Amino acid sequence: MTSNAPSVRKFTSRIALVLLLSGPLQAGDVTGKFLANPEPWFASPEAVKTASNILSYQSELGGWPKNTDTTSKPFQGNRSELKPTFDNHATTDELRFLARIFNSTHDKQYQHAFEMGVDYILKAQYPTGGWPQFYPPDKQYHRHITFNDDAMVRVMIFLRELYTSNSYVFLDTVRREAARAAFTRGLDCILKCQIRVNGKLTAWCAQHDEIDYSPRPARAFELVSLSGAESVGITRLLMSVEHPGQDVITAVESAVAWFRVAALKGIRVDEISDPKFPKGNDRQVVADPAAPLLWARFYEIGTNLPIFSDRDGVAKHELAEIGYERRNGYRWLYNWPQPLLNQEYPRWQESIRGERSK
Repeated sequence: MTSNAPSVRKFTSRIALVLLLSGPLQAGDVTGKFLANPEPWFASPEAVKTASNILSYQSELGGWPKNTDTTSKPFQGNRSELKPTFDNHATTDELRFLARIFNSTHDKQYQHAFEMGVDYILKAQYPTGGWPQFYPPDKQYHRHITFNDDAMVRVMIFLRELYTSNSYVFLDTVRREAARAAFTRGLDCILKCQIRVNGKLTAWCAQHDEIDYSPRPARAFELVSLSGAESVGITRLLMSVEHPGQDVITAVESAVAWFRVAALKGIRVDEISDPKFPKGNDRQVVADPAAPLLWARFYEIGTNLPIFSDRDGVAKHELAEIGYERRNGYRWLYNWPQPLLNQEYPRWQESIRGERSK
């Protein structure tokens, strides 16, 4: 029977692209827009100037800060005070940019900076396979394995690129193989973090303990829970694994089953304009039998009830039960899993059936 390997590779590449492009553009995402430029651009004066700015923001540890436009102007402060992180798209796109400009210019300063960044990522991985929000970790919630905002997922996608893409052939074999081993450990970590409820695998919390993999809280309003948002990025990453073993297949199918059970039917979120509100608007959940499915950002483990919370950390089960500030300052309800369930998971199932029929 004819092998379907090319179609599998095409599928996994598409999933990886979805992972890279998911989420709203933030200040720290600006670097990524340059990656769409054609190769000749990376030898241009504009690219060299942009690269100089990016290099100025590289911390002494090797990574880059978050929520920062590292491309438009040079950093003027003390580099020892820069706080590198993996949060909010930081570090990985800067490294992709440096690889592109090195391939075009062969200027060794870009290669050296790239190697520093790769070493930062590799050094930050815990023995248990996960990554903290930044390295070196503090003693607060940032130290936990951080799936929040797809931080660990994005790191793993980048590491896989290092040993699968021709864009990084300039990187030495030792580092490329270290990236392969780090990805494998990260994958094992993800499987160990998947939460069981009554013996059934479900989804993931946004943070997990860096030692025993148990779910952990973050900010006061981000409680221990099953995540209807971060679990989507994790599932996509698992679906992008070529020739997955049964453990990965089971993890995906279990997560998808949980997404379907956790879907919220018959409601929509309205933005109500009214000058009496502090910011002139308010969010309200209203009944609507025809509304598309929604998912909560957080679900109570064991009951699957949505969780909403103010900064006091007290769990509520209705959006209207929390105060105005948090109700309108956080995305509590959205359709995060819908594209995965409607398009990506069926294609993944087809690719898996093709693998099994070989």
